Amino acid sequence: MSIDLKTVAANIRKAETTDLLDRVTVYREEMEPAAVDLMENELWVRGLTRDALEEHAVQYSTALRRADGTARRCDLCERPAMSLRWGWYQLYGRLPLFPKRIARCEGH
Repeated sequence: MSIDLKTVAANIRKAETTDLLDRVTVYREEMEPAAVDLMENELWVRGLTRDALEEHAVQYSTALRRADGTARRCDLCERPAMSLRWGWYQLYGRLPLFPKRIARCEGH
């Protein structure tokens, strides 16, 4: 599968810095190598150093992983999930039916 690097580069320029840091460190295994290079270059342009990337990687080294080793995302956003908590499966977003485990990031 080939990727359109021009489109990827445009999306990378629009992305928030924390999103790019997550992609380059936590979600790196899921990304195309060419896209990772573009993201690292964009972070460098934004003034982040290799030390900042390593610090972010250490901070999220305890992110939840699936059986295949890929990082699990928060069920409420795209950040790396750091914990599992009990919540409710809700019918139509309102009526709680039964308890379930919910992956949460640090913000949720």
